[in-house]
Amino acid sequence: MFAGRYAPSPSGELHIGNLRTAILAWLFARSTHRSFLLRVEDLDRARAGSEEQQIADLARIGLTWDEEPLRQTDRGDVYRDAITTLTARGLLYECFCTRRDIAEASSAPHAAPGAYPGTCRNLSESERVIKRRERPAALRLHSSVTELSVTDQIHGTYVGIVDDFVVLRNDGVPAYNFATVLDDLLQGIDQVVRGDDLLSSAPRQSYLRSLLAPDYDAAAPALTYAHVPLVLNSREQRLAKRDGAVTLADLELLGFGTSDVVARLLQSANLPGDPGREPSAQLQAALRVFDPDVLPREPWVFTEF
Repeated sequence: MFAGRYAPSPSGELHIGNLRTAILAWLFARSTHRSFLLRVEDLDRARAGSEEQQIADLARIGLTWDEEPLRQTDRGDVYRDAITTLTARGLLYECFCTRRDIAEASSAPHAAPGAYPGTCRNLSESERVIKRRERPAALRLHSSVTELSVTDQIHGTYVGIVDDFVVLRNDGVPAYNFATVLDDLLQGIDQVVRGDDLLSSAPRQSYLRSLLAPDYDAAAPALTYAHVPLVLNSREQRLAKRDGAVTLADLELLGFGTSDVVARLLQSANLPGDPGREPSAQLQAALRVFDPDVLPREPWVFTEF
């Protein structure tokens, strides 16, 4: 099965930037005859009631998905098995660095900006024993490359850092880069559409997918990426809920119905939107003419509805 997906974290209500990305992910998947899946990435930052609200809002704007939503908190055994497999292959090592340690090491003249400097990579076993008494260890990937190129439908060829990134945090929680890659692989997802603030993560994730695939799906295709521009506020900063009326509930209080919101979101992406039609009908109309080549390459600055 080939599939695309939308994978929000249930940390609060979705704002129009989130909803716009979700619509685009749905259009990318449906226009390429892929299944569309919904995944709840709730390993961190989960807020009570947010999952239900997010799913309800996604349904309100007309999105449909082909399986029951998958929740990462239900998949502890899956992540532990993969950690065991990677450890047995010699691909992980213990890291005892604090954020301050990493920041100070990364500021050294020889360090690549944003990359883990490899401080704990070659510790001896006796050194590890001592450090284990001081603080619990995270597990990092022992990467054999320093950078990787990926092809993105919006940005073209992108070359980014692949360092020894964290796979399991020192509190025992699987790291985002690890959990999302493993879930994509096991769900048959080969198309990732998301905000372009995550573009720099793509080389790391693509590399990890290549390491995991032999143990889980040796025939898994390489990912197709599309990192879409974000929605910004009037100060041209990333839109957030603190910017005011930016959720479906907020806008409804101002007299804007869901059909109005969907129409505006589609129009912002150079797609037809008609507030006089139901959201699902608007999405179907947009799907009939959807072409990634005509999507805006610049952020949408949201000033007023």
